[in-house]
Amino acid sequence: MNNSAFANTPVLLTQRQAVKNGLSSTCSEQSLELLTIQLLQDLPSYANRVTQRARRRSRSSDIYSYVLLAGKPEFQPLPINSGGYNADEQKSNDTGVEQVFFTTKERQYIAGKIVESQQFHWLLLTKSNSGWRLVMMFTQIGDYPQKQQVVSPPRDSSKGVIAQAVKAWLRDCQAGSVRMRTGI
Repeated sequence: MNNSAFANTPVLLTQRQAVKNGLSSTCSEQSLELLTIQLLQDLPSYANRVTQRARRRSRSSDIYSYVLLAGKPEFQPLPINSGGYNADEQKSNDTGVEQVFFTTKERQYIAGKIVESQQFHWLLLTKSNSGWRLVMMFTQIGDYPQKQQVVSPPRDSSKGVIAQAVKAWLRDCQAGSVRMRTGI
């Protein structure tokens, strides 16, 4: 078998295998960009598990969303200082807080109808000695497909389903149970 046919195929490695093979694939060593791309690939399944666990606990007739996909991340930071905006003021790197923007497509079943929405997330992360940590998250909701430009006002979603899924993924990544994809 010719191995050159698989040269550009992503390889799945556990954290432990990657370190054993001399690859720097632990979550704390990943660039924010690579880490986020891998997080977003796994985010729908993590978010749906968070929703299912909440559903089993409450046993109520609440309406739950299903996360279908998470979109391509953007890393252009917004000013996060509490004062007015000045382009020469400190950047997010100076504060130790990194910003990631991404969208999720979600579906709900309401009275026998499918209702799809798009959520816009502003994720704030920081890197600690033990790895990346979620600082805060804000979310806005819009129609899918986008029928109008108006979306809901931003709300603190730091304790919401997506934030819980991000925290769980980061925890699993640090524990070495997330498969890091090389060649992305």
